Amino acid sequence: MRALLVFILLFVVGFAMPASAKEYLLGSGDILRITVYDQPDLTLDTRVNESGAISFPLIGDVHVAGETATTAQNRIAEKLLKGGFVKNPQVNLIVTQYRSKQVSVLGQVNRPGKYPLENTSTLTDILAQAGGINPAGADTLVLIHKQTGKAEYMNIDTLALYLDGKANLDMPVADEDIIYVPRAPLFYIYGEVQRPGSFRLERGMSVMQALSVGGGVTLRGTQRGIEIRRRDADGKEIIIKPSLSDSVHPDDVIYVQESLL
Repeated sequence: MRALLVFILLFVVGFAMPASAKEYLLGSGDILRITVYDQPDLTLDTRVNESGAISFPLIGDVHVAGETATTAQNRIAEKLLKGGFVKNPQVNLIVTQYRSKQVSVLGQVNRPGKYPLENTSTLTDILAQAGGINPAGADTLVLIHKQTGKAEYMNIDTLALYLDGKANLDMPVADEDIIYVPRAPLFYIYGEVQRPGSFRLERGMSVMQALSVGGGVTLRGTQRGIEIRRRDADGKEIIIKPSLSDSVHPDDVIYVQESLL
């Protein structure tokens, strides 16, 4: 199942679509290419400066931060027309590199780091840029949303998208969002099993399934002698005599005793 989920992400509920998802708003750091029809001398590759402006030939500084590409190119065309530099100017502005808005991807992904947020970037888009969730990643992730002035934390079920057929819920992410993929929970098994050690805890795993992951009980072991050592809500260790159908919890230690016969 994990092989099918390397690039899986999410089930987001309650996040409104940001306005920037409808049409990208320019910001400081973005790299632009601007052309004017039939005016090759006015072709410009430039970066939006810290003040949110660019310097365009003939007309000087033009403030573009917070504008869409369409409104920014219309503003340049208006200045060229009013200045008498170009008659009926047809200006085209495109963003060649998105740098003003970024999303951080941390934890168990193949390429953690900061990634540019484009006008239609969604959670799955950003995780794909980060190389997907690595094999040590959990089946849930945390999305930290900062658009409301304070951090909002949401746990997102990475299995729900495909298993429940909810691909339409791949919502856009916003500037300064943080995607954190924690390490998958583990359980431990030792004693009379073929492969003692620590293993990934799959969702809904039973004691019988955990034993199979450990290679099964050895000839010297007995299924009647299984114990689980678990921490309760107060952190105190308790010992449980489970049935094979009981669920395994994160950080459980399963001990298979040697048969006395």
